[in-house]
Amino acid sequence: MSGYSKNVLVDAAWLEEHLGDSDIRIVEVDENPKLYAEAHIPGAVGFDWKQDLQDPVKRDFLGPEDFGALFSRSGISSGHTIVLYGDRNNWFAAYTYWYLKYYGHDKVLLLDGPREKWIADGRPTTTEAPSHAPAAFVATAGDETIRARRDEVLAAVGDSVNLVDVRSPAEFAGEIISPSGYEQEGAQRAGHIPGAASVPWAQAVNEDGTFKSAEQLRELYGSKGVLDGKDIIAYCRIGERSAHTWFVLHELLGSGHVKNYDGSWTEWGSLVGVPVATGA
Repeated sequence: MSGYSKNVLVDAAWLEEHLGDSDIRIVEVDENPKLYAEAHIPGAVGFDWKQDLQDPVKRDFLGPEDFGALFSRSGISSGHTIVLYGDRNNWFAAYTYWYLKYYGHDKVLLLDGPREKWIADGRPTTTEAPSHAPAAFVATAGDETIRARRDEVLAAVGDSVNLVDVRSPAEFAGEIISPSGYEQEGAQRAGHIPGAASVPWAQAVNEDGTFKSAEQLRELYGSKGVLDGKDIIAYCRIGERSAHTWFVLHELLGSGHVKNYDGSWTEWGSLVGVPVATGA
């Protein structure tokens, strides 16, 4: 599709034709988890990104055993191909894609276009949750080649790695700490990591939420100096928007060494002793 490096997207027509395939499991992950109950793709399992995918005690995602147990009791096995989608241009769907890759599941695809497009196009939906029999999903040790930690990010400040800030221009400039509606999830300080390029995540998609062509994406990120061959670390506020950018850079464009810093600004902006820049 559109010259991408990897075959990791499916279009809505293909998915509608394969709704009954037993070797496929569809998973919806929304920023607003209540949407799933209102309407979802037939057969889709719904995950709440905060309740299901996050550790209940520490600020981290699930360990491999708990992650595997979640998918197993949802009827998803290690042999299934998982097709992900969600609201808001698939940002939490892309986060879950990255999450699955981190835990070694390679049979995963992303729907090209969010739930809003599926519904607007008049494709089938239901309010009934599926009743898949429990399965066996095994998560392997985390793949640290695609996840950045704060010490690594601190060491990258300078010229050795391309840092990509995918938040809004106002967040990047330090005019606001967090977007409207997320004031309780902010950091102590506003601004950005010094040297980071500002490439808001949603610039990678068209108006309907489908991804721009590979040529358009290379122009977008190349014009900001991101595609010069250096390693890349993407970050946002809590790691979901930057997972979307990780998907674009690593999966669609095939950039070799791209990491998502899921600690992102809520961690960096509250750390003691790390540099913070402001302004455009």
